[in-house]
Amino acid sequence: MSIALRFLVDEDFDNDIVRGLLRRLPTLDIVRAQDTELSGTPDPIVLDRAAQDGRVLLTHDVSTIDIIGFNQS
Repeated sequence: MSIALRFLVDEDFDNDIVRGLLRRLPTLDIVRAQDTELSGTPDPIVLDRAAQDGRVLLTHDVSTIDIIGFNQS
């Protein structure tokens, strides 16, 4: 059984990393927050959306996301 990973990239994530991932794996399912209605949205909403859509959130914002994720569990 194969599981396809799906990603949601927050606005502060390094786009060089996103470009590198897509260069290596062009069919990778990556959605950037700034390309959607999530642009400018607070972190808790972005995290909720990733969970609702079954996506892994890619972020560099570990201080905020750690606290939010902990409070949601």
